[in-house]
Parts: sequence; C-alpha cells; structure tokens
Amino acid sequence: MAYLIDYWKDSNLSLNSLKKVGNLIVRKHTYDIAKLWLGRKTMSKQAKTLTQAEIRKVLDYIATRKHSLRNRAMLMTTYLSGMRVGEISSLRYSDVIDSEGNIRNEIRLRAEQTKGNEARVVFVSEKLRKELERYITVYKPANINHKFFYSQKRDSDGMNANTATQFFHFLYKRAGIEGGSSHSGRRTFITNLASKGVGVRVLMSLAGHKNIGTTQAYIDVNDDMKRKAVELV
Repeated sequence: MAYLIDYWKDSNLSLNSLKKVGNLIVRKHTYDIAKLWLGRKTMSKQAKTLTQAEIRKVLDYIATRKHSLRNRAMLMTTYLSGMRVGEISSLRYSDVIDSEGNIRNEIRLRAEQTKGNEARVVFVSEKLRKELERYITVYKPANINHKFFYSQKRDSDGMNANTATQFFHFLYKRAGIEGGSSHSGRRTFITNLASKGVGVRVLMSLAGHKNIGTTQAYIDVNDDMKRKAVELV
C-alpha cells in the first residue's frame, strides 16, 4: 500500500486515475512491476533515503550504460531539486532552457505539471545547472516544446510519468540499491536540507507541499543528524 502511495506522490496522477481494488488503491502497471520483481503486491514501506556512497554507486553504474548523460541528469535532478517524477517527466525543453540556450535560474512549473495543480517555482542550484549543461550538449531538439528528457522510443514525445517511474525502479535495482524508487531522490533532497538546518517551512515550499505534516513525514532521521543534535546540548 505504501509503495502505491509513494508512486502516487511521485506522479501527477489524480486519485481519479487510480483503480480501487478491495481495500487497496492499485494502478495496474505498478502492481505488475511489484509482482514481477518482488513477488508481492507492495514494495518497501517508504522510499529509501540514499547516502552519498549509494548515490555514487548508482552514478558509477549509469556511467557504464547507454544514454548515460540523460540518465545522470534525470537522477541528479531528483536529488538536487526535489521535484516529483511526474514533474520531471512533464518538463519541456523551453521550461529549462532560455531563448539564449542557457539553463534557467528558475524552472516555473505550471499548475497542470504539479500534483497539487498549483504552479510553483523550482530553484536551480549551481550543482544542478552543471549537470543539466552536460546533458544539453548531447540533446538539442528541433522543437523547444519537446520534452526535456527524451525517450528511446521513436514515436514518443519523451519520458512520461509511468516510464520515468519504471526507469528509476529498474535503475536502482540493477545498481544494487535495495528499496530505491523514483521517490528516493525527492526524499533524500528534503532530508539532506533538514540535516543542514533548513527550516521546515522552507522545505515545505521547496517540496510543493500544502502542509508541514507532509514535509515532516519525508524527513528521515539518521545518525549524523542525531550526532549533530547532541552536540548542541
């Protein structure tokens, strides 16, 4: 059940697009993936928050595969912006690149691109800018309204929420990271900022949440955070 809720949080899907089966809300392709890979209906309780060593492990794996610059850019966008997978997959080239061919300082998500159907601004850090700059050296679509993250399928406009969710699931599994999902980057983004003392109201705004309780549930308390806390006594 929790994995399905994580998937819903990841995407731009509304509850109306989900099918209720018994006491569970199940989306067919999500159920099929869980059944195929794990032999049960649900995945882990919450998306895994990754350490720097685990992120490096995934990046090392990506470097050995095709489409490495695209895949790296997608992964780092989740960790460095905290965007949902549905938001990332909805991005158009013009959303990210300005008229002069530069990465925008701010990505303005339209209401239809967000889960809450409310427009918001995603701030692009210097680290994220560098990642995206590497990616656009290999991908420059003829039409700026094309999706920012391309798909290998010839008849596809680019990644969609379903494809991106599956992409991250299989990426983490093949890289040897248990419990990783398309929500891991978003959860790690929020937890990392919390560990550095960023206030929960700022985190709530960056994540696009409507209430603090939702943001607090994303923060994974780790040993490093507890060590820092006891030093304040």
